[in-house]
Amino acid sequence: MPFLLTFGDSNTHGTPPIETRGEYRRYGAEIRWPQVCWRALGAGWELAEEGLPGRTAAFDDPVMGAQMNGRAGLRIALQSHGPVDVLTIMLGTNDVKTRFAAPAETVLAGVAGLVDLALSIEMQTRHGGFRVLLICPPPVEEVGPLRGEFLGGAARSRALAPLYRDYAAARGIGFLDAGQVIGVSAQDGVHFEAEAHGALGRAVAEAVRGLS
Repeated sequence: MPFLLTFGDSNTHGTPPIETRGEYRRYGAEIRWPQVCWRALGAGWELAEEGLPGRTAAFDDPVMGAQMNGRAGLRIALQSHGPVDVLTIMLGTNDVKTRFAAPAETVLAGVAGLVDLALSIEMQTRHGGFRVLLICPPPVEEVGPLRGEFLGGAARSRALAPLYRDYAAARGIGFLDAGQVIGVSAQDGVHFEAEAHGALGRAVAEAVRGLS
């Protein structure tokens, strides 16, 4: 039975656009894009959702904690689940926060470290080989209650897709530019509306089916 592992941040977790800071909410399974993708793939697939709100590709967060660094999280996920057949990675949104001031190339470097781990002999051998789909998140917008945390992030995030695309081609992994499929909510400039989850889930399923 093929196994899909979706690794990401709050948009993989299913956090709706934020209305009140500090309030925890999550879309139901019928809305979240990993679940939409899983259903679109059809019978016979298993799914593990590994979305952590606040997760970065490579930064310890001084506010939210060191556990937000995706390097440790991906290793744990790959050791917790399996055998994995397809891994999706969608990170980079939190890396463009003002407190990290990371240029796009630095964000890519963090993502590259995660891909290197996924493609390592250790992990590939553990799972009997699996494919990787790198998803570039849609650019953030500096609006709403999160504007202060993402000041300057819009420009940084707009520069990610070409870098991710070239890197995926160089590494021989799958690539999907989510920004060509959906956009962020106008409410908080970071998270996805329910309709966007549906569109992204269907696009990811198509990309997974196209992996060689």
